[in-house]
Amino acid sequence: MRKAKPKKRVILPDPVFGDVRVSKFVNHLMYDGKKNTAYTIFYNALDTVKSKLPNEELTALEIWKKALENVTPQVEVKSRRVGGATFQVPTEIRPDRKESISMKNLISYARKRGGKTMSDKLAAEIVDAFNNAGGAFKRKEDMHKMAEANRAFAHFRF
Repeated sequence: MRKAKPKKRVILPDPVFGDVRVSKFVNHLMYDGKKNTAYTIFYNALDTVKSKLPNEELTALEIWKKALENVTPQVEVKSRRVGGATFQVPTEIRPDRKESISMKNLISYARKRGGKTMSDKLAAEIVDAFNNAGGAFKRKEDMHKMAEANRAFAHFRF
């Protein structure tokens, strides 16, 4: 490689919980550099989650972390050309990519939901993910099924 790898940027923890994962999530949620708006949406969504699950002994942040864990895929398929044929080769995912994929899936399926505000949609998706349901969880299950179906091509791993 001719050029050096770019340095990983340090992401500062969020102001309320002091958690770096929350900051990363808000960065994925943000549009047009509107970080304050994204933080407002996220914190309102957590408040809604807490009101939707009143008998849960976990805090809203712990519920969100568990939901994120439930939609995190372990394997994915990558296209690999071998002798003129393209195979879907199952590969394990790096930890930072796992986190990124789970956050992006949670946000994208929340955006596709019906609902009044983005915080309501995000709260509904978090609750579904916490209960092992919803679009983002289904996406993870589909990724795992694809990898399982193409397990025979695992020897083409690069």
